[in-house]
Amino acid sequence: MNFDRRAVSAPTREVAAWVSGLRYSDLPPRTREVVRCALLDTLGCGVYGFRTPWVSTLLQWARTGKARGECTVWGEAVPSLRAADAALVNGTASHAFELDDYHNAKLHPGAVVVPAALAMAEKLNASGERLVTAIAAGYEVMIRSSLALNPSAARLRGWHLTGVCGPFGAAAACASLMGLDEERTAWALGLAGTQGAGLWAFNADGAMSKRLHAGKAAHSGVLAAELAALGFTGPTQIYEYHDGGVLKAFSDESDPAPLTKGLGTHFHLDTTSIKPYSCCGSTHAYVDAALELRRRIGNPWDPKRRVKIGLSKVVGVQCGFPYAPSTALNAQMSLRYIVAVALTDGQVLPPQFSDERIADPGLTKLAASFDLVPDPRLDGLYPAHFAGWIAAEANGDWVRVDILDPSGSPAAPLDARAITEKFHGINTHLPTDRIAALALAIERHPVRDLLKLLAQ
Repeated sequence: MNFDRRAVSAPTREVAAWVSGLRYSDLPPRTREVVRCALLDTLGCGVYGFRTPWVSTLLQWARTGKARGECTVWGEAVPSLRAADAALVNGTASHAFELDDYHNAKLHPGAVVVPAALAMAEKLNASGERLVTAIAAGYEVMIRSSLALNPSAARLRGWHLTGVCGPFGAAAACASLMGLDEERTAWALGLAGTQGAGLWAFNADGAMSKRLHAGKAAHSGVLAAELAALGFTGPTQIYEYHDGGVLKAFSDESDPAPLTKGLGTHFHLDTTSIKPYSCCGSTHAYVDAALELRRRIGNPWDPKRRVKIGLSKVVGVQCGFPYAPSTALNAQMSLRYIVAVALTDGQVLPPQFSDERIADPGLTKLAASFDLVPDPRLDGLYPAHFAGWIAAEANGDWVRVDILDPSGSPAAPLDARAITEKFHGINTHLPTDRIAALALAIERHPVRDLLKLLAQ
C-alpha cells in the first residue's frame, strides 16, 4: 500500500495551499486598501531609515564582493544588489527607527514582508496586482504564525517574534510572486521556518541587533523561496512536527488552530496598526495618555508632580527597565523615557531620540521618578489590546487617563492622508504626493516606477 503523505491534512500544507492558490480577486476591498497603505508607510520608514548609521554599516557589508544589480536599495537610483540582499538592507532600514507598522500578534510585518516582496517584484518585473496579492499573503502568514505561538508566551521566553515569524511572511510573499506550486511553497515555508530567530537581548545595551531582525527575516524568506524554486527541499511539517517543529520549539503554549482558522475568509492583516510615534508599539497607549494628561493638567509639565504608570507583565518585562542614557533604541524601548519625553515635549518623534535629547539630565531624572504599578487587569487585556494608563497628581487629586487601544490601531486608525503626512514629515526631500499617488494605486502602475521616485 502506497501512503501519500501529501494527502494528510496538516497546517503547513494547508497554509502552503492557500498561498499558492491566492489571487488578487480573492482579496476583499478593505484588505487591498490596508496593503496599499502598508506599502506607502513602509517605504517612508525605509527611506528614512536608509540614513541611519546601522543601515550604512549593513549596506557596506552587502556590497562587499561582486553582487548582481537586480534590485534597488530604497533611496538609490540604480539597482545594485541581488534580491535577498536588497530585502536585508531595506528591511533593516524599515525597522531602523521604530516607525514601522505592527500587529498585536507582537510583531512588525511591514518591515519584513514589504521589502522582500518589493525586491522580488522588482526582480521579476511583476505587476502591481501581483505585488498586492503577495504582500497580503505574507502579512497573513506572518501574523498567523505568531498567533499560533501565543505571542505573550513566546515573548516571555525572550523571542523577538518579528525575527522568528518574519521569514514565513517573506517566504510566502516571494512564493506567491514566483508562482510556486503547493509543494514548493511548503518547502519555502519549511526553509523559512528553520531560519527563524531573534532574541530580546538587545535590551541589555540598546544594541543594533533589533534593527537587523526584520532585515534578516526578509532575507531569509527570499532565500527560502528561491531555493525552493530550484528544488531545494524544506520540511513540510515545519509548524507541527513533534521534534523541532516551530510551534513546540518556540513556545510552551502554542496552538496550531490560528494558522488555518478562517484562512481565506478572515484577514488578520486588516488589524495592522500604523505608528504615529517613533517608539515601541507597546508604549503607544502611554504616549496617548501622557499627551492627554498634558491637555488636562497643563504645560509646561511640572517634573515634581507624582506620576503612576500601570502596566501588564509583558510590558513590564519588555519596557519597564530602569532608564539610563545609552542608545536611541534603548530610549525607544524604555517606557520611563518615553513617558518622560511625552510629558515634557508633547511629542514622541525622531527628534526626541537624538543623542542630545536622550542624554538630557532632566529627562533622566523625571523618568526615574515614576512609580510603575503592575496591573492584573492589563494582563487580561494584553496583547489583544495594547492598553495602559497613567495617573498624575494635581492640586491634591489624582488625574488618571486609561487608553484601551492607542492612536494608529484599528480602533483609532490613521487613514491614507495621515500616512502620507507621516511620510512627508520624515522625508521632506521626496515628492511625497507623487509617491503616495502611485503606492495607493499600485495596481495601475509598474513597481519599478514607484522605486524610482524614492531616489529623487
